[in-house]
Amino acid sequence: MAAKRARTPPPENRPPPSRGPAVQNLLLAALPLDEYERFAQRLEVIPLKLKQFVHDPGDPVEHVYFPGGGFLSVLTVLEDGCMVEVATIGREGMTGVSAALDGNGPRSVVMVQAAMATCYRLAVDDFRREMDQHGAFFSLVTRYSQAFIGMIMQSTACNAVHSVEQRLARWLLMAHDRVGKNEFPLTQEFVAMMLGAARPTVLVVAGTLQNAGLIQYRRGNVTIVNREELESASCECYRASADLLRGVSVR
Repeated sequence: MAAKRARTPPPENRPPPSRGPAVQNLLLAALPLDEYERFAQRLEVIPLKLKQFVHDPGDPVEHVYFPGGGFLSVLTVLEDGCMVEVATIGREGMTGVSAALDGNGPRSVVMVQAAMATCYRLAVDDFRREMDQHGAFFSLVTRYSQAFIGMIMQSTACNAVHSVEQRLARWLLMAHDRVGKNEFPLTQEFVAMMLGAARPTVLVVAGTLQNAGLIQYRRGNVTIVNREELESASCECYRASADLLRGVSVR
């Protein structure tokens, strides 16, 4: 589904926090103090708004982004302009890793699915310099990249063999984990991109979960009503993906 593109705003010039609980991205928070402080002053702290695009296909990657809340969607763009989600990125990870390392523009777009007041942005040259140190930052990013590829593989298998209802339940659980609250914005357009399905199918599937008392869905917002039953309605792909990401920043 096509979406209007809003570009990333300029930095707010907020200083990056000292390493510790104030750092909201889990990769950055897991770094040893000396490594974090080496490049912390080069981190920009910016907000990201719903539906903003931070990477476009073919464009040079100028920054990598470390979400501090909310989450972003990685979308494959088809020839007719339709977009289908292939992965999501929350505060456990970062965007732009592979393109920043190989120097090529991304082959997908990255769009904000849930707004965030805090996102850490690092210039790609600074990112490469840190990776060249082959220290804790390199190890964390490498582990995250492996987990991210594993999550995409799990999602591919899920889309091939599991029902639309199971896939929607999985996606809602991942979104719930990232936003940290029961109610969050969710439009039919976004669900259609996530499922690769038509809007009438979205209405039917969301209605099924709502009638079962698992969610409430109205006016572009969804509320998780029964998390435990929603997990039961999902497939094993939610647990597999969550386990992959959970292990990245464990020190």
